[in-house]
Amino acid sequence: MTAAKLQDKQKEIDFFDAHADADEYDVFTPEANARLIGAFKRLTGLPRGAKIADLGCGSGAFTEMLRREGYDAVGVDISPKLVALGKSKYPGLNLIEGDVEHLPFETGSYDGVLLSGLVHHFPDPRKCAAETFRILKSGGRFMAFDPNRMNPFMYLYRDRSSPFYSPVGVTENERPVLPFQIARVFKDAGFAVSTDYLAGLAYRYVASEKTRILLPVYNFIDGTIFNLGLMKPFRPFVLTSGEKR
Repeated sequence: MTAAKLQDKQKEIDFFDAHADADEYDVFTPEANARLIGAFKRLTGLPRGAKIADLGCGSGAFTEMLRREGYDAVGVDISPKLVALGKSKYPGLNLIEGDVEHLPFETGSYDGVLLSGLVHHFPDPRKCAAETFRILKSGGRFMAFDPNRMNPFMYLYRDRSSPFYSPVGVTENERPVLPFQIARVFKDAGFAVSTDYLAGLAYRYVASEKTRILLPVYNFIDGTIFNLGLMKPFRPFVLTSGEKR
């Protein structure tokens, strides 16, 4: 991957702090959240008690689910207001403010990492992948989930090259990803990598009021058409996972 511009971190902070003020950041339904945690368990194979870092944790929904699954989980997010919101929602949950490109953890200190819709926020995700590799133990595993540029809805609505692109509800840093490019980034960081895809993750909220009206239609198409086997590479979300060799 060629060099790209750096992530504008202040824009990330401002954007997600605003979502914390509105308490509207948890965009998926509880059922969709459960499916993502199920995918994490399946693809990483990590047992209860494993030490997990949930990077890009937002207000802690996935961190809390990991804790309930028996993991020793800590959440990290760049938004201080989302971290504060998560602490108020989930008393005792270990959430900290931090930059994923400069994690406050010792090398080799974690068994697993969940990158919670995070990689696509980096114009150049190589440092994110390198930090994931650094904090994992030998044999440690990660999973990332991100919007798939090969999916027509994700491309048309969220890719800047699309004539139907909408900037509502996203930061300037975000873009859907190409699965092979993200896999290559993590391979170059030192991981043995695999790619999977997921459809049927129903949204409960999007920022655009016009788009919100069409959510039932999108959720229906996503849960039926894209769950067909031949549509697998075009499913809305790409799951990148791997093991530290």
